[in-house]
Amino acid sequence: MQKIITNLIDENMSLLDDARLECFILQENLPSHFKAEFALQAAKKNKITLGLSVSDCLAYRLDGIILDLSKSDHISADYKKMTEDLKNKFIGVITRNRRHEAMLVSECEPDFVIFRAWQDGIDKINELTSWYHEMFLIQSALLPMEDINYQSFQTDFVILDSLKQPTE
Repeated sequence: MQKIITNLIDENMSLLDDARLECFILQENLPSHFKAEFALQAAKKNKITLGLSVSDCLAYRLDGIILDLSKSDHISADYKKMTEDLKNKFIGVITRNRRHEAMLVSECEPDFVIFRAWQDGIDKINELTSWYHEMFLIQSALLPMEDINYQSFQTDFVILDSLKQPTE
């Protein structure tokens, strides 16, 4: 079963009390005071916080970052440039849903690679994540862009909005 990475889209400190949730992505549009307090409280509870920009990652002492390299034509150079100030941080990278780009991202050795998924073309994306899971030791995550059955994908993580957490 995949672990959940929570995409925090609203100011909700109570999510830190949910034992099922261990990792949070703090959206850039959240207020600065909230990001600072959330990161501080998460650290006290040994939970992981990720940002979407280098400045947020450094300013709020987050544990890592999600980089979107899905539009990059120079993946290795862009990765190196974007991560030069992020020593000892977790790094997840969003890639295009193509084998070649997934290989290029993996050569940069991030902590995990993120694939986006839509209902349209879901079989193709499922095949890609299965192939990736078999070929690479680097962990992978699925970022559903719509309501889909994410449990059928062979990924280590799934990124869900804080308002769409699974109920068990």
